[in-house]
Amino acid sequence: MLDISHYEAWFITGSQHLYGPETLEEVARHSQQIAEALGSALPIKVVYKPVLTGPAEIYKLIQEANTTPNCVGLIAWMHTFSPAKMWINGLKILQKPMAHLHTQFNRDIPWQDIDMDFMNTNQSAHGDREFGFITSRMRVKRKVVVGHWQSADAQERLSIWARAACAWADWQGGRIVRFGDNMRYVAVTEGDKVEAELKFGYEVNTYGIGDLVAVINEVTEEQVNELLATYEQEYELGDSLQDGGSQREGLCDAARIEAGMRKFLQEKKAIGFTDTFEDLHGMVQLPGIATQRLMAEGYGFGGEGDWKTSALVRAMKVMGAGLPGGNSFMEDYTYHFQPGNELVLGSHMLEICPTISEGKVKVQVHPLGIGGKADPARLVFNCPAGPALNATIVDLGHRFRLIVNEVEAVTPEQELPKLPVARVLWKVKPDLKTGVAAWIHAGGAHHTGYSQNLTAEYLEDFAEMAGIEYLIIDDETKLRTFKNELRYNDVAFSQR
Repeated sequence: MLDISHYEAWFITGSQHLYGPETLEEVARHSQQIAEALGSALPIKVVYKPVLTGPAEIYKLIQEANTTPNCVGLIAWMHTFSPAKMWINGLKILQKPMAHLHTQFNRDIPWQDIDMDFMNTNQSAHGDREFGFITSRMRVKRKVVVGHWQSADAQERLSIWARAACAWADWQGGRIVRFGDNMRYVAVTEGDKVEAELKFGYEVNTYGIGDLVAVINEVTEEQVNELLATYEQEYELGDSLQDGGSQREGLCDAARIEAGMRKFLQEKKAIGFTDTFEDLHGMVQLPGIATQRLMAEGYGFGGEGDWKTSALVRAMKVMGAGLPGGNSFMEDYTYHFQPGNELVLGSHMLEICPTISEGKVKVQVHPLGIGGKADPARLVFNCPAGPALNATIVDLGHRFRLIVNEVEAVTPEQELPKLPVARVLWKVKPDLKTGVAAWIHAGGAHHTGYSQNLTAEYLEDFAEMAGIEYLIIDDETKLRTFKNELRYNDVAFSQR
């Protein structure tokens, strides 16, 4: 399972020597206290750094942050006035995400005691505005959080930023493995892999199915039996899948594929992978349960060679690490056009992650009408009702676009006895006609990352870190306004 607790954010405070050593000592004490409090509230470590008062030390600290692997970003605060010209050279080389915390040490004005000494020391109200000007002038990407550092809202917004920063750090030098190529003639799963590595930091490379089959063939019977025992313990298996059952051999083949894929991905130090049913030469069946269980461990996945979705699912899993609920590869499959109760049924041939399941998960083996291979094993389950979102990244040729649609998952009104795949049913926001039209106008893909534990703010922060276009489809979406936003963005991003 994914663990982000080893990551850290550096808490940096700006001031200047104008106020004298006593004031700087007080600034340092306050900063240390805030850093400790945030360290207890955020999902990663918050490391206090000495107060910054000059250009050379600012440059040195940012240079150090850039080269410290576990440092995912900086949380900046100007306790006093910090003349912003001294930040220029440091900010010019900044390569890590930054959050600008606009706060002050005291929550309330000390009405009876406030004097000019207090005012000089506690002047974040305009010290942070000076810092805000220079970051805007230099077009530094950052998140601005306004509020008292002890407030739940400020801490939650910084936590969201921190989780997005962890996902961004995970992408840097990450590897997406493609088992075979993408599905033939499909447009949206294509993309510029060189530009993606330049923009996002992860690499995408293809391996022949024969390379994977060679590893699968090395899997021992002992390894297969260990996985079968795990299946029997964690899932509900029908009689045909029990030892001696008519479909047991198919389950054994699935376990062998899982063990081989896991070994291959571990050896390549991959963070995600893709496959396609059109490229299975030498494999007995399309990976179903293998893909589902590897996703549950934290790997990203994209069907039909969709490496962009694989990378996005991985990022969403890193952001959601340790939070209730899960994240999965998803596809909009079919509609329910009942007036006043319009719904989308999301699913895929086999590959939906069990972290989003509800109730007992079943293992089943059924025929698959495409691929021309043996009947694959898969995990079958429903998903719980509740707020969720779908997200996708598309390559528009000259830029990448991240699209998010907030949805509300609902409990199926009827059983689906003949649908042998994992599935989820949801209502589109603001409504199906508007939401889907907006998605199509934006060029949204049919593959998405589906999340139960992330809000749109996580993805917005992530898009800001990546420097890519971000579009949200939610309760506030109006189609005319949304189409205008697309036009404005075309102009804005053509200038970059």
